[in-house]
Formats: sequence, structure tokens, C-alpha cells
Amino acid sequence: MRASGTFTVEDFTPAHVQVPEPVVGTAVPVGVATMRKRYEGEVAGVSATLFTAAYDQASGTGTYVAMESFEGTLHERTGSFNFAHSATTLGEGQEAEFFVIVPGSGTAALAGIRGAGGMAVDADGTHRICFEYEVDK
Repeated sequence: MRASGTFTVEDFTPAHVQVPEPVVGTAVPVGVATMRKRYEGEVAGVSATLFTAAYDQASGTGTYVAMESFEGTLHERTGSFNFAHSATTLGEGQEAEFFVIVPGSGTAALAGIRGAGGMAVDADGTHRICFEYEVDK
């Protein structure tokens, strides 16, 4: 099945992480944050996200890795599951995109969910998500 929707970021909070010694300096700083998102459409609900990125604001170049815990509905199925995604930007657009539903993470009517998906940001700033998924019956 395919479910799509839009989302808004309701909260983005940088998190302090104690980095083990030796601290390694690179040309692009690494940061960690937590996020809360709200989804609407065929994908409806909320998520809590752990977000890590190495990103240069000036050039718009970097890579992020995120792990989300989603609770809500895909079409008529309600439950929760985890999904992971990452991408690299080189100023404009994205490449090396990765998106996977974590196997074994589904609950309730989403127990047994598996699959993949994707995210995109429209020119007007609208954030979109889609899941290509199967659920064990």
C-alpha cells in the first residue's frame, strides 16, 4: 500500500551530547536535536524524532540521519512504528536518500508493518512524506 501526507515540525530542540575523547574536529560541525512532528492526510499522527546532522549552513551542504517513532494512522490502520531516514544535500536538492520502516517495530493494527518511503520539500516549503508498506494480516 501507499500512504502519503504532509507534516509540520512543531518543535526542534538542539540537544547537548557528551562526545567521548578524543574530540575530533571536522570542517562541518555535527549536531544532535530532538523534533516533534505532526502529520496530516493518509498519514495522520505525531512523531518524536532523534535527529543528527553534519551540516554547513553557509553552503547548504551536509548529511542528516534521523530515527522517528510515529503514532497514528496509515489509511484506516492505527498504531505505532519506527522509521529511519537520511539524505545528503549539496546546496540544492537531495541525494543518497535512505528511508526504511524498522522491521518488528509496529504495534496494534500496524503490527508487522514493513517497507520504505520518502520525504520531500516543495518549493513553497510544504513538507511531504509517503510510505510504501505492507502489514501482516
